[in-house]
Parts: sequence; C-alpha cells; structure tokens
Amino acid sequence: MKVLYSCLSQSWGGMEMFTVTAVKQLLKCGIKTELLCYPNSKIYQKAVEENLIVHAVKASGYFHPGEIIKVARLIKKSGYSLIHTQASKDLWILTPALKIAGSGVPLFLTKQLGSFIVKKDFLHRYLYERVAAAFAISGIIEKNLIETTPLTKEKIRLLHNGVDTSLFSPEKGNGEKVRKEFGITEDEIVIGMLARLSEGKGHEEVLTSAKMLSQKFDNLKILLVGEASRGEEEYAKKIKALAEESKLNNVIFADFRSDTADVLAAMDIFAFPSHSEAFGIALVEAMAMEKPCVASDSNGILDIVIDGETGYLFKTGNAEDLTEKLERLILSAEKRSELGKAARERAVEHFDINILTEKAIGFYKEFIDKRMAER
Repeated sequence: MKVLYSCLSQSWGGMEMFTVTAVKQLLKCGIKTELLCYPNSKIYQKAVEENLIVHAVKASGYFHPGEIIKVARLIKKSGYSLIHTQASKDLWILTPALKIAGSGVPLFLTKQLGSFIVKKDFLHRYLYERVAAAFAISGIIEKNLIETTPLTKEKIRLLHNGVDTSLFSPEKGNGEKVRKEFGITEDEIVIGMLARLSEGKGHEEVLTSAKMLSQKFDNLKILLVGEASRGEEEYAKKIKALAEESKLNNVIFADFRSDTADVLAAMDIFAFPSHSEAFGIALVEAMAMEKPCVASDSNGILDIVIDGETGYLFKTGNAEDLTEKLERLILSAEKRSELGKAARERAVEHFDINILTEKAIGFYKEFIDKRMAER
C-alpha cells in the first residue's frame, strides 16, 4: 500500500497537526505515505522537520490548472494505492488531477470542520462523486456531511481523531516542572484551559467563572494555554484586558506550549468551554492524562464526554453552570480522582491513535479490495 495524504491549508491548527500525526502513524504501520501541502506553510515546515516525503503544491483550492496538471503527473508516476485528504477544498485539485491522470484509485476525505454552505450544485456533485468514502470525526460532522454535500449516508464512516495515550499518560507528564515555572504551590488548585485565543473558545465564560470562584476560594490558579491565531490578535488583547478589569491576579496566560503533556499534568481540573467544536482533541488529551473535565454540551464534545461518568457537561455559554460544575470538583478531591480515572479509561478505549489508525487502514483495504474485485 502506498498513500498520498493531502492538506493544502496555510493555517496551523487541529486539522493540520492531526494530518502530520496521521502520516506518521501510517509510516509507523509500514505504509509508504507522502504528503501534499502548500509550500512554506506551517504544515510544510513541520513535515520537513519530521523528515516526511513532501510534495509542495501552490494551490489552496478552486481553480489552479497548472497545479492540477502537476498533481496529475505526480499521481501518474508514483503508483499510489489511494489518496486521502484532510481538507475538502483539496477536492478542487485532487478530483480533476485524478481524471487527467486516468487513475481509478480510491479518494478519501476526512471532514474536520462543519460547513454552513450547501454544496449540492453541479460542480460539487462532480467533485464529491469521486470520493470513495468520507470520514466524519464526530456525529455532528456526519450529520453535516449529509445535509451539506452530495454524499449519501452509505459513503460516510465515523472515524474520530485520536491521541497517543501512551504519551498522554499520567505517568509521562511532568506537572511539577510547569507548576514550579509559574510559581504554583502544592496546595493550590489549577483550573486549566488549552485553546487558541480565538472567539468562540469560551475564554469569557472561564474568566467570569474564575471571578466568581475566586471570591469563595483563595487557593485557585487559572492557567490559560494558547496563543492568538493570525488575524485574531485584537481578540487576544480583549481577553487579557478582561482578566485585568476583573482584577484576576490568579490568571496565568501561558501562550503557546509544545510540552502539552507536562502542561496538562500541572492542572487539577480541565475546562473545555468551546461554543462549537467539531470534536475536541485537547479534551481527549486531558482525559488521557486522567484529568477531570468540565466541557460545554455542544456538538462533537457529546461524542467524547459522558456527563457525570467521565466528566461534567455544562450549558454552552452559561458561566453560572460552568462555575457550579467546577465548584463540585474544587470541593472534592475524591470526585476529581474518580472522574479522572474514568476519563482515562474512555480515552484509551475509544480515542487511542493506534486503534483508530488500524480502523482507517481497515477502511482503506475494504475499498482497495473492492476496486480489485471490480477489475
């Protein structure tokens, strides 16, 4: 089996990070895998750092005839068994390239983000007809695919994103190092959040909740990990100003960190207040680290947390409900331990990257075998 993976995005977020992870996982399983990405993008730079085989294509969707021909030549000479893209915009390059190359190999699409645009016109029917199967990362994305694309339910498979639960493990993280770095004492309780400083991630609710909780508890620290995405710097300033206006001296803005497991290990409680999340990989990482979580009851999060068993769900956007659920955990070390252990078990059983990679390979083989049988 030889795979061409594709993600022509110029951004750097969960989709792009998971693309690199997925390519590395396939290589680990002994499958020759190459990556199609935008030149000098963050994903390109990361892939080069990881010594992956990279093909640079200066196209991010829509009409790029020269780049389509370039990809068609690559497909024709490279003998790929299948092509898998993490970005639906890449179909504008891949579908015509496959046609020009005269290739019948299966084309797979992972849908990472929901869309509000209905794509059932003639052009989109042409693009999506070439897709052998689409992988939805959550139930809400599966529903979104049916509602907004020409794909039938039979062509859609549920395939969650995963994390390496052997690396994201309570035995591996060095939380003491991070707590020492920020001057957090042993008796202080850390409520942490790991998310870009981006609108809709729920930073306002966490800060409102922190203000209410700090009036009751004098041993709290709020650790906010993440930086602003390009073009969102003003929002980041607004959030930091909100913390100052609320006179929250116990809030730590840690910006971007690459030592995610260590940062999560430093937390006692993990908050995931996103208003609309297709899945929530940071939430799964926290669960794998055995952290009790309080998350919003929205969209893809409902695939992850079982309310009252592996964490608490609160009403999306409701700071009072978030506060009440966090207070339960602040008051009970026993409940924190109970939910944390159950969260770890669920992460290992349902969201381990090795299990999900094997599932993806099983889907690949199903369609490759079908193609061979039809010849």
